[in-house]
Amino acid sequence: MTDDESVRPVTIAYIAESAGVSVPTVSKVLNGHSGVSSDTRARVEALIHQTGYRKPRPVLGRRMVELVFDELEHMWGLEIIRGVERVAREHRVGVVLTEFGPQRSAIRYWIDDTVARRPSCVVTVAQLSEEQREQLRAKGIPFVVLDPVNEPPAESPFVGATNWTGGRTAARHLLDLGHRRIATIAGPEGFLCFQARLDAYRSAMESAGPAVVVRTAVTVDAGHAAALDLLSRPDRPTAIVTGNDLQALGVYRAARELGLRIPTDVSVVGFDDLPLATVVDPQLTTVRQPLTEMAAAATELALALARGERAPQTGLELATRLVVRQSTAPPRR
Repeated sequence: MTDDESVRPVTIAYIAESAGVSVPTVSKVLNGHSGVSSDTRARVEALIHQTGYRKPRPVLGRRMVELVFDELEHMWGLEIIRGVERVAREHRVGVVLTEFGPQRSAIRYWIDDTVARRPSCVVTVAQLSEEQREQLRAKGIPFVVLDPVNEPPAESPFVGATNWTGGRTAARHLLDLGHRRIATIAGPEGFLCFQARLDAYRSAMESAGPAVVVRTAVTVDAGHAAALDLLSRPDRPTAIVTGNDLQALGVYRAARELGLRIPTDVSVVGFDDLPLATVVDPQLTTVRQPLTEMAAAATELALALARGERAPQTGLELATRLVVRQSTAPPRR
């Protein structure tokens, strides 16, 4: 250990890295919350005792986290808000919600209002311009990008998910069931997460069958229109992978209108694992993107930066996993 390392204060990020867990997991242990295995809890507690770590005092200043959205219209936004609120309560800081609006009409004004409010930090789901990033840095307001739309600059901290792995897992699940005519309803161009999911689908299909791709908006109506097209073709697919759960709901609607049964006639896989996935009939097989945990990790990181701590790494990607339910089955003979 160098002299610099010996005097550097121990941070929650250091504890997480040393224990091989996420920052939210360490936070749960520190605050006595459930949801942590006994082995992990023991490992984290041993490191806390060994390093002499103490919970930092609440962030000074306005004691406020600002959460910024492009447009708060999709259900996944509620999962993000839940994660930010959870961490904010633990640290006893407030949350301000800012939305650009459908025509991004507030984009010219929100940054000025944010700088005037002087929040402790910013968690942004919206894509920041270089000018906006510089304005925040100039005022000493740290920010973390959540689920970045484009490849973030090297110096900008971000929290995302393993979209490519999730997309490949979805396609491989259908291939393992015996499907070969597998189509995908992908998200629009220009979004890093949807491009990663599409690339993963294409990778999985390279030696299995033709890649059939429809790119559209990530809404129920868009998924419905795309599925009507796909399922009306003479060589209709026996399975469809969608860019998100809302598109998957559109596939359900289209299948019902065409007299097709899920999963008997067509299997469906979504992405996100929103609460609606267990409400539809049959329940939706989907890739779980840990939105609440991602938001919590981004907020923990932003608050740590506000305390003057240094991030152990610029980017953090939380793992996705396939949740198999009743919307997938082997194809009919």
